[in-house]
Amino acid sequence: MGGRFAGRQVLVTGGGSGIGEATCRLLGAQGASVAVVDRDAEAAQRVASSLGALAITCDVRDSESVAAAVAQVERELGGLSDLVNNAGVGNAKALGTYSDKEWALLVGVNLTGTFNMIRAAAPLISAQGGTIVNNASLSGLRPTRGEAPYSAAKAGVISLTQSAALELSPRVRVNCVAPGMIHTPLTEVVVANQKWRAATESATPLGRIGTADEVAKVIAFLISDDSSYITGQTIVVDGGSALPSLQSDALLRSFTSNDEGGAQSAI
Repeated sequence: MGGRFAGRQVLVTGGGSGIGEATCRLLGAQGASVAVVDRDAEAAQRVASSLGALAITCDVRDSESVAAAVAQVERELGGLSDLVNNAGVGNAKALGTYSDKEWALLVGVNLTGTFNMIRAAAPLISAQGGTIVNNASLSGLRPTRGEAPYSAAKAGVISLTQSAALELSPRVRVNCVAPGMIHTPLTEVVVANQKWRAATESATPLGRIGTADEVAKVIAFLISDDSSYITGQTIVVDGGSALPSLQSDALLRSFTSNDEGGAQSAI
């Protein structure tokens, strides 16, 4: 099968839904041999069956499970050229109310799982001269109320991306994406709530919530030769929501709504 990813073997974690599923579908449509990896066996099989791809059940927190998944990809796809670390879980509540178990889950899946996959896959990817793309989050770049463990883990993913880019170069390029509010199963609770959705959209310069397909296209770019001189970078995909400072934006909104031109007199 032709396409810009023909001859590439790509492992996508969290491939059974959301951004991972969109990435699997996009890469598969453009010729890649895809391994859909997910801890939900049914979800992985559903996506893989529709693509003629390989389905693998794996818990990224478990280094032995990760090693077995990578070995299966090498055995059944004939190698591994690219890795997309997309598996993730989230939660939102007051910092002091998180239990040890919740912390371990959030950090384990989002950060340790990313490390486990990179460590296991890097030798195979290096042999082919490929890429690694990690899914971080806008929450890893700026404080997010109620998401302390998640934000800390995603900040760790960004730092891990930079370290891996240094250590694995020049054979492997390592980058990450940092999505803002994207419509996925993880964010359905926000999207389905009219009040929360309206608040999110009003705080986003592009005026809407992003789609999984839009993030998948950025991931595909980072895997492709079009990004051949990019490594160690974090690409924010957020509709511009990180641009305004909450404090200064609220202040300037009040100025610019003043008919007498208060903004000029206040500067």
